[in-house]
Amino acid sequence: MRKSTFVALAGIAAVSVALTGCGRADTGAEPEGSGAAPEAGFAADATIGVALPDRTSENWVLAGDLFTNGLEEAGFTGNVQYAGSSNSVGDQQQQIQSMISAGAEVIIIGAADTAQLATQLEAADAADITVIAYDRLIQDSELVDYYVAFDNFHVGELQAQSLLEGLEAQHGDVDTWNIELFSGSADDSNSAVFFDGAMSVLQPKIDDGTLNIVSGQTTVQQTATEDWAAENAQNRMDTILQSSYEGQDLHGVLSPNDNLARAILTSVQGAGRDVPVVTGQDSEVESVQSIVAGVQYSTIYKDTRALVAASIEMAQALQAGEEPTTTGTQDNGAFEVPSNLLEPVIVTQENAAEAYADNEDLAPLTEG
Repeated sequence: MRKSTFVALAGIAAVSVALTGCGRADTGAEPEGSGAAPEAGFAADATIGVALPDRTSENWVLAGDLFTNGLEEAGFTGNVQYAGSSNSVGDQQQQIQSMISAGAEVIIIGAADTAQLATQLEAADAADITVIAYDRLIQDSELVDYYVAFDNFHVGELQAQSLLEGLEAQHGDVDTWNIELFSGSADDSNSAVFFDGAMSVLQPKIDDGTLNIVSGQTTVQQTATEDWAAENAQNRMDTILQSSYEGQDLHGVLSPNDNLARAILTSVQGAGRDVPVVTGQDSEVESVQSIVAGVQYSTIYKDTRALVAASIEMAQALQAGEEPTTTGTQDNGAFEVPSNLLEPVIVTQENAAEAYADNEDLAPLTEG
C-alpha cells in the first residue's frame, strides 16, 4: 500500500523531537482491538535512506551529519550518502537504487537533478517505499509521496525585499537603481522558485523605472549559474561589469545564495568598484561574518536543524502508521505533492544577533 494519501493537519509538529532522541508519544502504538502493528507501519529500527547531492554548500554538509545522528537517535538504521561532484546525477541514481535493493522503508532525497529520477521513483514505488523530497522538489512525477522544505517562493520574496530596503538605505538619493540578477543552477527546481518569488517583488519596480537591469539579462535562463558554482558567478559578474558598466554605478545584485554572493562581491571588489547591496541565502559562516562586517547586505536563515528534524518526524509518523504533518501542497508539474513548508528568516546586520541567538555556531559570530 502506497503512503501518499494526503490528510491536511493543522500546524507544524515540533521539529526538535528527532534530534533530541525523544520519540513521538504514540510511536509504535497499536490500533484498538488489534495485537499487530499498524498495516502502514514498519519496524522501529528500519532502514531510512538519505540521498544528498554533492557537498556544494555548508548546509548540505551539515544536513548529512544531522541525518546520521538524528536517525540513530530516533532508533532507525540510517543510510546517508552523498553524490560525487564529477557525476553527481549518476552517482545519486545508483545510490538510491542500492537503498531500494537494501530494503529501505523510506528514502529522503535531496536531488542532484530534480528531473532525472524517474527510474528510481518507479523502483521505489514497486517496492512500496515512501519517497520524501528534501529541500528540492522532485519534478514531473506522481511517485513523490511528500516534500519537506522551507517556503522557497517566500525566500525569493524576502531576498527581493531586503534588496530594495538596502538600496533605499544606501542609495536613497538616487532616482533609479542599477542592479543585476543572478539565479541558481537550471537543474535545481528551487532556482526558478527563488527567482520567481524575487521577481514578484522586483518586476513592478523594473516596470516603473525604479530598477534598471543594465545588462538586459532578466530571465531565469539568462541569469542561471551552472552547478551553483562560485567561479561561474564570478566570471559572469566580471563579464557584465566589463561590457555594461563603463561609466555607470552598480547599486545592487540579487544573489540566490551566499556562495554566489561572495563570488559576486569578489568580482566587484576586484574591479575596484564600491560594494553594492548583495543578497544571499543559507547563513554560511563566511557570509554571516561578512554581513556583521557590513559587506554582504543580507542572507536567508533556513535552519537546517529544523528541516532535518521535520524530515525525521515524517519518517517517525510513517513508522507509527500515521499520516505525516503537512502544511499544504506544492505542484511538481504532475500533481500537488503533500508538503511541510517551514518559514525562512531574512537576516541583515541589524537583526543578526537576534536571528542566530539559539544557534551555537552562528551566534558567536554576531558578538562584539
